[in-house]
Amino acid sequence: MPIYNAPLADMKFILNDVFNAEQFWQANENLAHLDAATAEAILEEMAKFAQNVTLPLNRTGDEEGAKYENGAVTTPVGFKEAFKQYAEGGWIGLGADAEWGGQEMPKMLTVLSDEMLFATNPSFMLYPLLSVGAGMALNSYGSQAQKETYLPKIYSGEWSGTMCLTEPHAGTDLGIIKTKAERNGDGTYSITGTKIFITGGDHDLAENIIHLVLAKTPDAPAGSRGISLFIVPKFLVNEDGSMGERNPVGPGSIEHKMGIKASATCVMNFDGAKGYLVGKENEGLAAMFVMMNYERLSMGIQGLGASEFAYQNAAQYATDRLQGRSASGVQSPNKPADSILVHGDVRRMLLNVRANNEASRAFAVYVGQQLDITKFSTDAEAIKKANDRVALLTPIAKAYLTDTAFNATLDAQMVFGGHGYIREWGMEQCIRDLRISQIYEGTNGVQSQDLIGRKTIKCNGEFIAEYIQEIRDFTNALDADLNFIKDATLDAAAEVEAVTQHIIEAAKENPEYANGAAVDYLHAVGLLSFSYMFARIAHAAKDKQGEFYQNKLGLARYFVQRILPELALRITKVKAGSEALTQFSEEYFTTQS
Repeated sequence: MPIYNAPLADMKFILNDVFNAEQFWQANENLAHLDAATAEAILEEMAKFAQNVTLPLNRTGDEEGAKYENGAVTTPVGFKEAFKQYAEGGWIGLGADAEWGGQEMPKMLTVLSDEMLFATNPSFMLYPLLSVGAGMALNSYGSQAQKETYLPKIYSGEWSGTMCLTEPHAGTDLGIIKTKAERNGDGTYSITGTKIFITGGDHDLAENIIHLVLAKTPDAPAGSRGISLFIVPKFLVNEDGSMGERNPVGPGSIEHKMGIKASATCVMNFDGAKGYLVGKENEGLAAMFVMMNYERLSMGIQGLGASEFAYQNAAQYATDRLQGRSASGVQSPNKPADSILVHGDVRRMLLNVRANNEASRAFAVYVGQQLDITKFSTDAEAIKKANDRVALLTPIAKAYLTDTAFNATLDAQMVFGGHGYIREWGMEQCIRDLRISQIYEGTNGVQSQDLIGRKTIKCNGEFIAEYIQEIRDFTNALDADLNFIKDATLDAAAEVEAVTQHIIEAAKENPEYANGAAVDYLHAVGLLSFSYMFARIAHAAKDKQGEFYQNKLGLARYFVQRILPELALRITKVKAGSEALTQFSEEYFTTQS
């Protein structure tokens, strides 16, 4: 059976040493209720839940899968009990406002608790994840009455939430959705249409499911300006808060997927279902993006969780697997062969994964800190700066963390050799489950276009310039004994700065240029971000005694020597232009030569 031990020491190091979390929390009156000891206790309790409850359900849930019968969905054996235990532990409302039954924990902390669940059972994690996202959208844009009706029940786990965006013909281009919202005359709307790919669209984990649905009124403006957001409950809610009659909304089927098979991905049919407007007509997309941006960071954390799970299992296998002898001589004379850890290529693969995990975890906490500033700070200038930073880094958090995690899990699988292809070892499920993270919540290609278009070219590079200045300010202050990471990070910052200006100028001449360069540019900014994270890690570790901290410095050196050089390749590809992509006619792609 696959193993998992929550990397609590690494998590505490990132919080306490790299980001001085307690000092950050105590300096903010809205977070002063939290200290390091409490945060560590929360992480330790989540570790127990992940290791003892969700991990044992991961493979069985994959084998059984969610099932659709007679118009209803059931989850695999054990999921309902696990969800109840998770809800009763207060985990769904860990980061929610106390007014609605939450514990008001910062995102810096919840990204780490989320990592443990994603590592042990990503299918399970998606059910409460969608509830939290729906709660955030309602808390930001719902009326007071809507908040009072729905949020306490969602955060208690009695009810769950979904977001219903995609339609068979409309994915990224939500402006062409066809779902209709017709006014009923009593303030409610009649919702009719079909949505697909709806995570947790139906299940047996909660009494009620609160769907947040994008739809258009008959007189709505064309395109995305005409999208409204509606609450459409599975069961209508009476004035006293009790559940009423069944609303005509339900699953038409569930998708048969490559991975996350225990997560019910539904086709949802709305047949004149009663809906309640959230906010104002034609302004629904802004509310939905509150939820989507939260989910996008969560997808990055899904990548991190999978990569950590893969690393632990691959490292254990490499330690136990005896095969061949070291090139420098026998290392285990009392055994028939040395462990495969003596082979340089095995170490390369494991260190690739370990470096990805260290930098991804630090980056997730960093983005979490920016989100905490936007939510809890009282300094308007700090809030604006953090909002800009979140806007810039959200596509990095989603796309770069999942791209690198997928490659890391492939390296981990390769450590196993043939056993990595066999079901019992867990690697093939890990890869299947992780693949979706690069696809949903906006494919990674779309994230790259968002970064290079809206977040860079549209603002003339302002967001990235501010980020690079922060990186320079921090890195320039490093001591001389960290010159290896200092010089590498400053060089990377200069290279990304220069290629950003190249992109802005090239895009003025050729509108196709940015699209063709987008993925490579995102990876370039991602590599710079990881170098920045390793600079912070090295700074936090350098004056501390012990092998744990020395290994942090060693991994930073490995990153500089063996991973960061990819930056030059990415920049070369960015500068290559789009002509090689656009030279072919559409017919070329379907014509057989």
